[in-house]
Amino acid sequence: MGDVLHLLVILSLLETGNAKVGNFKAAGATAPGDILIGGLFPIHEGVEESPNISAPHVSQCVRYSKCNRFNTDGFIQALAMIHAVESANRSPVLTAVGISLGYRLHDSCSDVTTALRASADFTQPTTDCGGGANTSNSSPPIMAVIGASSSEISISVARQLNLKLIPQISYASTAIILSDKNRFPAFLRTVPSDVYQTQAMVQLLSDSKWTWVGVVTTDGDYGRSALDSFVSQATASGICVAFKEILPDSLTSPDSESAISQAAATLQSNPNVKVVVSFAKPTQMMYLYQKLRSLGSGLGERVWVASDSWSSSKEVLGEMDLPDIGNVVGFSFKRGNLAPFHHYLMNLSDINDVIGNNSFLKEFYSLPNRSENSGVLSSSTVPAEILLNNSHVNVVFNVEMAVSAIAHAVADICSEKDCKTPGTVQPWEVLGALKDSHFELEGKSYTFDQKGDINLGYDVTVWRSVRGVINVHDVVAEYHPINKSFSYTSGNTKNLTDLRNVVSVCSPSCEPGKFKKTAEGQHTCCYECINCTENHYSNNTDMDQCLSCDTKTEWSLEGSSGCTHKTLEFFSWQDGFAVVLLALAALGIVLVLLVGALFLHHHQTPVVKAAGGALSQIILLSLVGSFVSAVFFVGHPSSLQCKVRQVLFGLSFTLCVSCILVKSLKILLAFQLNPDLKDVLRRLYQPYAIICLCVILQVLTCTLWLVLQSPRKKATIFTTTVLAECDEGSQVAFGVMLGYIAVLALVCFACAFKGRKLPQKYNEARFITFSMLLYLMSWLIFVPVYVTTSGKYLPAVEMVVILISNYGILSCHFFPKCYVILFKKEHNTKRAFMKNVYEYSRKGITVSSSVSETSASQTEGKCISHPYSISSPSFFMSPPPMEPTAPQNCWSVGQNIQGIDTATHCTIVDHGVFATGQLTRPRCLRRSMSL
Repeated sequence: MGDVLHLLVILSLLETGNAKVGNFKAAGATAPGDILIGGLFPIHEGVEESPNISAPHVSQCVRYSKCNRFNTDGFIQALAMIHAVESANRSPVLTAVGISLGYRLHDSCSDVTTALRASADFTQPTTDCGGGANTSNSSPPIMAVIGASSSEISISVARQLNLKLIPQISYASTAIILSDKNRFPAFLRTVPSDVYQTQAMVQLLSDSKWTWVGVVTTDGDYGRSALDSFVSQATASGICVAFKEILPDSLTSPDSESAISQAAATLQSNPNVKVVVSFAKPTQMMYLYQKLRSLGSGLGERVWVASDSWSSSKEVLGEMDLPDIGNVVGFSFKRGNLAPFHHYLMNLSDINDVIGNNSFLKEFYSLPNRSENSGVLSSSTVPAEILLNNSHVNVVFNVEMAVSAIAHAVADICSEKDCKTPGTVQPWEVLGALKDSHFELEGKSYTFDQKGDINLGYDVTVWRSVRGVINVHDVVAEYHPINKSFSYTSGNTKNLTDLRNVVSVCSPSCEPGKFKKTAEGQHTCCYECINCTENHYSNNTDMDQCLSCDTKTEWSLEGSSGCTHKTLEFFSWQDGFAVVLLALAALGIVLVLLVGALFLHHHQTPVVKAAGGALSQIILLSLVGSFVSAVFFVGHPSSLQCKVRQVLFGLSFTLCVSCILVKSLKILLAFQLNPDLKDVLRRLYQPYAIICLCVILQVLTCTLWLVLQSPRKKATIFTTTVLAECDEGSQVAFGVMLGYIAVLALVCFACAFKGRKLPQKYNEARFITFSMLLYLMSWLIFVPVYVTTSGKYLPAVEMVVILISNYGILSCHFFPKCYVILFKKEHNTKRAFMKNVYEYSRKGITVSSSVSETSASQTEGKCISHPYSISSPSFFMSPPPMEPTAPQNCWSVGQNIQGIDTATHCTIVDHGVFATGQLTRPRCLRRSMSL
């Protein structure tokens, strides 16, 4: 719909131009040539307001000497084109084909309507109506147009030139929409699109950490397009726009003054906004600075990021100095070699015949009282110096590129046809040649891209004031749009680095350990800094959220900037308690080996034989396994270690207790049993079969445990630590294993308890009783402690109980025998053993006789319970020496004590010594008296 409206406006202007062509002012500067090119330049900055809008009219460009509306910048751009055309005509590119370029330049007056009237002159040549250059009544058609400066004017003119596909090359219009070749097929430009300029600006703001900025722009195609592009890219980079002030595009607009006042008030009310990005026009910025100064606003603290529209226009200062407005960082187009153009300007005043064909130059010389700073000429100032001081090197180079591109395109066409004949060359031919050609300028090759642009990047400048002279061309960096990066000029980066000390943020940066919390409806750059919660952290500034620690291995306090690895805890080898327990386990193993060696060396002695012989070696071997199992409770647990330690202890200690059980059953068979059951039990008593059966039951328990739910390693997570420990898997299986050993120990305890009154010197039943009682008590204490205890010392609890059990058995069963073997050798003989048994038996018989004499009359025919005695000890070779009171014949080998019933065969256990013979009991008092 917008394009249709533009076409309607263009058609109406064409009709108006046809009706009133005599009223339109002729071109301001002309020169003949075989190929004519047009030019549009803003020689003036406005047009007179029409007092009557009842009929179309031609507006006159405003010339206020007081307001300095003559635009020196636009005039210099026009001179740059003239110089470029003259240089091209002298170059081998055109002389080789024998043609020349001419031009027709118009003043756009920075006004769209005026520019459209000029473009109508390009598309429909008219006769001169006076006041312009001396031309023929019929001008050749225009083959190409250079201009305009403003994007808004270029957009309007491009739509008109598209009707005849007249190529248009702009030297300063950067609106993004102009890259759309569907809308503007004949438009080309020697500058990059605004999308790259705003991209460079955002990159600069991001690198400088300026996240809270304001924007001032114009209400036109250029300003709106640049604003939209900047805001979208800034938002994506985390930069917030605090305010957007849009100024009227026309300076003659009635709302212009109020808009500038509003913009100044907004800037004054946002003191935290230290950086302002501006896409405004130079004159608008000058008025804005003046208004801010009148409000007393501190401008010196701000950084102004200037677009290409005013980055090289130092006239924005007016009567102020650079410190009065602050710091200016400008983005300007790439520059070329200005030496030839400066030479041209220096000799311009001597070329008097040029003034006749250039009404712009004539007007410039006629301006009264223009000074260097204000643009008003004084009688003592050379005009050429004024032009030199106001020449924008970047725009001049862009104009030169546009002319060079046209020259090369025309040369390509004219090398194949005769271009001197009018009508031979058509504008669309020049357009096609422009898009395909490569042209050279100052030794470098250039070409238009698919969008019709020449993208060379940008120069970044920082304004400097040196002894009152303002330098706006101090390049400190170059922006490369291809890789989106800056390259800094050596020696000039200090000015830009110093500016980065300026802080322009809505909220101070959130330090590591905090995150940004933005209230609903606020800018993302305005936030609170909230401490990260426990087990969360932020390791960078201005993070939007805290990161979570891996709670399995890490932890952190509130407000942490990083996670701390959790301390891995286990019952380590370096722990002092572990060292003590390991030393005890190692000592136990050494003692067991020493005892085993001692028993093996004295295996033929009565003490070792009575201790069980081979059974004692099995007990010692099982104790070695039990001591070794204690070692597996120390160190970083593994699944294999968790399985081995419990199973090894269970099987080892089961074997140990099973052997002790066999020894206890011997006592049970010898005492206080029904005589009718003794023969049966004696036949069932098979020591090694009993041991194997007990161990096999434990093996079955452990196998089911390992298969169904075996012990394994696990990590228990705490706030700041990780406890590496063993999970016993099935607690039921663990309890069954320990309970089974406890049952065996309890049986041992019960059997041994019955024989506790055997001869004291050789009484092993007492030591079995004590060792089993110690084992049962220690494990009864272990159960509640194990259930209620947690932490790295939990394995030590079971380890302590294992060591107590092992040392209990070692101390009760073996150390007394070792003592007899080593220090009481006289007791480790058959004679000593028989003497001890005899004394015990004689004591029992004496007691029986005494009882019989005192109560014979009352007990005639009654049996009296009596201690047991031994007859026929099978391993004695000869009777030991008896005391005088003992009957000698009773202890002969193979004979029974007179009057004693020898029905039962048994074994007496004393201090580990076993004596096998006929167990006798006095059947009645009267017969026992025969002794």
